[in-house]
Amino acid sequence: MVSTTACSKSVLERLRGLLLLLAFLPALAWAAEIEVHNPGLTVTEEGHLLSADFRFELSPSLEEAVNRGVVLYFVADFELTRERWYWLDEKLLSRSLTYRLSYHALTRQYRLSTGGLHQSFETLGEALAVLRRLRHWLVIPRDDARIVAGGNYQAAVRLQLDVRQLPRPFQISALGNKDWTLASDWNTWATKLPVAAAVEDK
Repeated sequence: MVSTTACSKSVLERLRGLLLLLAFLPALAWAAEIEVHNPGLTVTEEGHLLSADFRFELSPSLEEAVNRGVVLYFVADFELTRERWYWLDEKLLSRSLTYRLSYHALTRQYRLSTGGLHQSFETLGEALAVLRRLRHWLVIPRDDARIVAGGNYQAAVRLQLDVRQLPRPFQISALGNKDWTLASDWNTWATKLPVAAAVEDK
């Protein structure tokens, strides 16, 4: 009898723990962050261009903030390194590209801006669809002397919401708040880069 009672208590405790975990799953879902898919480099006359796909959704808090006029800043980062057997890997270059996602109440349109380029959209979904598709970003200029033809390199890309660029009250709200945490891990892949000048010979 004693072992049966102890076993019953153990099962009940496990069920209780499982129910608690299921209760917190909606909150944890927003901490799933950003997934990076299909990163790759293509060579052109200008140099090497980066393309990648990002999979993510805005949490209800972030969506509400955008609709209330708060600008969200997303930063894409790229790094190129070369392995060294005798020391730490050598970081050859790093690049950053900032996107500004905003909503304009007067025009009732969403705007996605990069540098001096602006695109307007009727819906938030349309703006996010463009943000999720990084295309033809020049990350390695053709005249970069550090890039050797046929050399083996490690390329890496990530995307994250930069809460440091939010208005101060929202920065405070974002601290420790999973609804305001949106970032990917570094997605790293090995690549052998041809020289961009080879395009001219075609």
